[in-house]
Amino acid sequence: MDTSYPREDFPPAASRKRDPSATVIAGGAAAAPRDHLVWSVFNTIYMNFCCLGFVALAFSVKARDQKVSGDVEAARHFSSKARRYNVLATAGSLVLPLVLAALVITGVLHLSKLAQESIDFFSYQLSMSDDDDD
Repeated sequence: MDTSYPREDFPPAASRKRDPSATVIAGGAAAAPRDHLVWSVFNTIYMNFCCLGFVALAFSVKARDQKVSGDVEAARHFSSKARRYNVLATAGSLVLPLVLAALVITGVLHLSKLAQESIDFFSYQLSMSDDDDD
C-alpha cells in the first residue's frame, strides 16, 4: 500500500482524449475587484480628513488580502467600503478648505463694510460737533 503524499492517481492515457464535439466554453471569470490602495495611501498621507484616509487604507488592505486568498465576494465588499471612504475623504478634504476660504472672505468683506460704516459715522459725528462749537 502506497501512503506517500501527495498522491496523484492519473487515469490511463486512452481516457485522456478529448471529444471535439463536447467543447465547454467557460464564461469569463468575474474581474477581480480593485483594492484602491494607492488612493487610500494618498488620502492617508496628504488629505487625512477625520482619519477617513486611514479607515480607507484599512479596508483597502483587507480587500487586497481577500483578493489574494481567493475570496472574491469579500474582496468586492471591502473594496466597495474602501472606495466609499476614499470618496468621503477626498470630498471632505477638497470641500472643507473651500468652505473655510469662503467664510473667511465673506467675513473680511463684512468687517471691511462695518469699518467703512464706522468711519463714515464717526466722521459725520465729528463734523457735526465742530459746527456746534462755533
